[in-house]
Amino acid sequence: MSVWDEARRGGDGGRVTPSARVRDAVWWDVRSVGRAAGAAWRGPGRERDLLVQSLKAAAAALLAWLLARVWLGDPMALMAPWVALVLVQATVYSSLMQAARQFTAICVGALVASGAQAVTGDITGALALSVPVLVLLSNWPRFGDQGIYAATTAVFTLATGTFGATEVGHRLGQAALGAVIGVAVNALVLPPIHLRDVRENLAALAREAGDVLHAVAGDLRDGEWDAGTATGRLAAAARLQDRLEALRSARGWSTESLRLTSGALRAVHRAPTVALPPEREDKRWGRVTGHVTALTRTLVVAADEERTPAAPDAAVLARYAELLALLGDACRAEADRLLHGGTRVDALLDERTEAVMRDLHGKLQESLRAHAGEGAARTAVLGTLVLQAENLWADLDGGTRGR
Repeated sequence: MSVWDEARRGGDGGRVTPSARVRDAVWWDVRSVGRAAGAAWRGPGRERDLLVQSLKAAAAALLAWLLARVWLGDPMALMAPWVALVLVQATVYSSLMQAARQFTAICVGALVASGAQAVTGDITGALALSVPVLVLLSNWPRFGDQGIYAATTAVFTLATGTFGATEVGHRLGQAALGAVIGVAVNALVLPPIHLRDVRENLAALAREAGDVLHAVAGDLRDGEWDAGTATGRLAAAARLQDRLEALRSARGWSTESLRLTSGALRAVHRAPTVALPPEREDKRWGRVTGHVTALTRTLVVAADEERTPAAPDAAVLARYAELLALLGDACRAEADRLLHGGTRVDALLDERTEAVMRDLHGKLQESLRAHAGEGAARTAVLGTLVLQAENLWADLDGGTRGR
């Protein structure tokens, strides 16, 4: 045990002390920040996108402060930088929609607070009357996540004593100024256009699908397939669904980020300039993910000794493993192609590979006919496995022919 591990365990080899856990957590966070800073420095990526958006939000708030406090002479120029700061969103469209919702919420909060003050004539009474209503109103779906600003605006309005008609109008004007600045900065200064996430998620889905196929092939080839191994591979295949959901989310962000951004604005965005993979690629890899999951599920059933279906013999499974390994190679090569901006870096199913796959497929068909004489249970499993491999092959080969 290292000195560091000994220190973590309190020096007596016992369990990790609370202070060591806190120290480990802090050290992990520091390392994460360091890795993020290094990634932002090295080149374009999510970390640099986050850095740019953060700097843009700070710049929008500073500009709003200068306009409201320095140039317009407002002694309490808080509303304008506050609104500008929160409206530098992940997309220009989102900024515009959030600006409309937030400004409406602020107007409602200021007007309700002023009305409550006029009715009660007391700040405490006005707070007690207006805030519960506004917090309830903040859950209205039309406000989205901006509804809470109605209640906070009411508190701010009453606490600062700015509940007269002139003062309320002044604060609403500040909010409008901040909204305009926030949206303008987000739209005109390196407008956020998210194309990279789709390509990266699509490539990751292809690579992870290939990894699962290779892992299954290795287990079948080495004769290490049992109920526990099969369940683990099924869990790995199920995780592909999480990656597919991430891809769908990234596609939605990319589509939204292209709205309300003109050609001139896109010319200065910081995203890669290569075209976005078409949506049919998402559907194709969704089918591939389904085939991989179905394939591993079939092998789980075959490995369960308490189930009726019987697994094919070892020689046939070894041959099937070769086919899965080739399909896994195709997935990995597809991932490389996607990461290189749509240019094929390798022939996914060239003539040699396709010939090998056809030979393996033919031998599996012969095995299927041989198994037919040994009983329906074993034939059902092998037939299902061959069908799922054929489905995988069709989608992978069809994807290369479609380009």
